Amino acid sequence: MSDLDLTFVRSQFPAFQSPILSGHAFFENAGGSFPCKPVVDRLHRFYTDRKVQPYAPYPGAEEGGAEMDEARGRLSALMGCAPEELSFGPSTSANTYVLAQAVRLWLRGKDAAIVVTNQDHEANSGVWRRLADEGIEVREWQIDPATGHLDLAGLTPLLADGRVKLLAFPHCSNVVAEINPVAEICALARAQGVRTVVDGVSYAPHGLPDFPGLGADVYLYSAYKTYGPHQGIMLIRADFGAELPAQGHWFNAGSLYKRFTPAGPDHAQIAACAGMADYIDALYAHHGGAPATPVERNRVVHDLMRAQEIRVIQPLLDYLAGRNDLRLIGPRAAGDRAPTVAVALDRAAEPVAQALSAEGIACWAGDFYAVRPIEAMGIDRARGVLRMSGVHYTSAADVTRLIAALDRVL
Repeated sequence: MSDLDLTFVRSQFPAFQSPILSGHAFFENAGGSFPCKPVVDRLHRFYTDRKVQPYAPYPGAEEGGAEMDEARGRLSALMGCAPEELSFGPSTSANTYVLAQAVRLWLRGKDAAIVVTNQDHEANSGVWRRLADEGIEVREWQIDPATGHLDLAGLTPLLADGRVKLLAFPHCSNVVAEINPVAEICALARAQGVRTVVDGVSYAPHGLPDFPGLGADVYLYSAYKTYGPHQGIMLIRADFGAELPAQGHWFNAGSLYKRFTPAGPDHAQIAACAGMADYIDALYAHHGGAPATPVERNRVVHDLMRAQEIRVIQPLLDYLAGRNDLRLIGPRAAGDRAPTVAVALDRAAEPVAQALSAEGIACWAGDFYAVRPIEAMGIDRARGVLRMSGVHYTSAADVTRLIAALDRVL
């Protein structure tokens, strides 16, 4: 299959025609990607023609319910899970919090331990650490303070005594960005009888997961970072979901996708998530894809996205690695990381982000709720880090513009 057609890709995003957004090269994708046109169109149509209680026996309600079902069905097919194994919620932080309450009850009164990392965004760290309130032992799989790397050799002894019931870790960190070997980690945990919860928020924008291929029990990510609306998406294996105590209404406990949804879903945004599947299928078709299963289509699009990102981001990594006034966090090879590039500067990062804005670069600075890895790597949290994040629609010209702006500002 040919390389990614960036002209076609950008034509699928209204932001690139926006007089407000298109003036800056956009490097704040890790905070939220641009929504693709099919998502915007479906959201507009829902609010125009279907904004009623779904599933009732009249046309607008029937159409609304059908579109919600379509979103769950098509996205789950792309990711290789059953439709009922996909839950929508208001955010990944909220989904993780609800899941943690179920695990709290699941492990209450047991002689149990869990393992967390200090590489995570706080959403996939703090909620699990609070289980210590129940007498559950919390063990920390620690990063290398120089590189931010999670070494598998450090995980094995944490699981050795058979008391660990759950391991929570990121597919990649939102500041370190190194891609962790999820399938290998999950296989290691499964061999010890340990359930796995993977925070995929910082990886899924670069290709939706192959859920059975990764082998996780739970995989969480955010639709608003994968070209969709502001929803959290949780994939949970049916057997684990059935084992955990339900957190929704008692009479919905028999439905897996309602089991961990205590609040009513946002109907319009769920329906609009089908636009994410529209976009993946459009990319596959435009690049000459032959008839294939949804999982195969998703895998091809994933590889197209990653190849584009690797080509485009490597010059930025090379440029930053050559400077002596900053610390590049994470791997120097684009193939080993997501295109989320954080640097610790010799000064406060926020004024630099402001200066870059004046140069036509949209990025941001701070701790990005990754306080634990930042502190573990000895970075001054008060200064924060400057983060520049691309995705597959980021162009080589954007990166050239960023490098030139960094030269002037730094």
